[in-house]
Amino acid sequence: MKRLKISLLVLLLSIGMILAGCGNSDDTASEGGEASKVRIGYFPNLTHISTIVALEKGYFEEELGEEIKIETKTFPDGSAFMEAMSTNNIDVGTVGPTPVLNNYIKNPAHQILAGAVNAGAVLVVREDAGIESVEDLAGKRVAIPTIGSTQDIMLMKALKDAGLDVKTSGGTVETMKQAPADTATLFLQKDVDAAATQEPWGVNLETNANAKVLLDADEFAWGKDSTNTVFVGTNKFTKANPELTKKILAAHVKAIDYINENKEEAIDLFINHIKEITGKELSLEEVTKAMERTIPTYALNEDVIKEMAKISKDAGYITSDDIDGLVNKEYLAEVDK
Repeated sequence: MKRLKISLLVLLLSIGMILAGCGNSDDTASEGGEASKVRIGYFPNLTHISTIVALEKGYFEEELGEEIKIETKTFPDGSAFMEAMSTNNIDVGTVGPTPVLNNYIKNPAHQILAGAVNAGAVLVVREDAGIESVEDLAGKRVAIPTIGSTQDIMLMKALKDAGLDVKTSGGTVETMKQAPADTATLFLQKDVDAAATQEPWGVNLETNANAKVLLDADEFAWGKDSTNTVFVGTNKFTKANPELTKKILAAHVKAIDYINENKEEAIDLFINHIKEITGKELSLEEVTKAMERTIPTYALNEDVIKEMAKISKDAGYITSDDIDGLVNKEYLAEVDK
């Protein structure tokens, strides 16, 4: 009798756990109906200004309606962003293309839906490092935001064009991972000779660490065609919520149009947003200068993304450069631009 009671208790507990699991439905990608919540990820960087402006101007709320709850999460780098996306903690957002394609090779559970920013990155050097050309980087140390980041791949492109390579691949240039906000300290301490970084941190290094630009945004890697930031979504969310996906992209397009037509106002929105979420007030002069190097656009250059994949494979970051299916322009094509 005691054994029967224990078995019955186990059965009841099991049923309770199953029912609890059924009740804990994912309201961001519900089957047979629209989600009631959208989780948006982005970085507190100028290259993510489209998402920031869309939030500040209320474009997501305007397109999605009051019935859809919007949650936002910020990330320090692409690796953290993609980990959150891979573990179903965010649905859509802006991130560099290289982390997206690197993760796609391992788990094709997301797609690039639109562009966000082209250019917006520079290669800067210490003023006293004696570097006058990319070739002079031989034997030097270069700071990058993180291993496998978009700026890391852009640096490899620039080095390859100059006949150099990074030390991790048997070359002559050493890279060092460092958060962009802290790179100025490395410059002042002479721990690195150069940095491949996104804005506004390039201008920050010029202003606060006496750095000089070796390759400006229109020269670094693919220049104005360099895809710095893209808008990406999980397949789980977009396939379950195609109409919401179009509305989210409509807000994204609105934000980019606003930025291009109202640069000064967009910069103010960006500075205020960063101050609100980080407590730090960026220099208007620095951000304005950085904005001149940044090209907000929802257009995508797939050839650049494919070349990024090849460079990433050659670096050993991924095992294949086959990214067929990564870019999906169908939702964007249906947005009334």
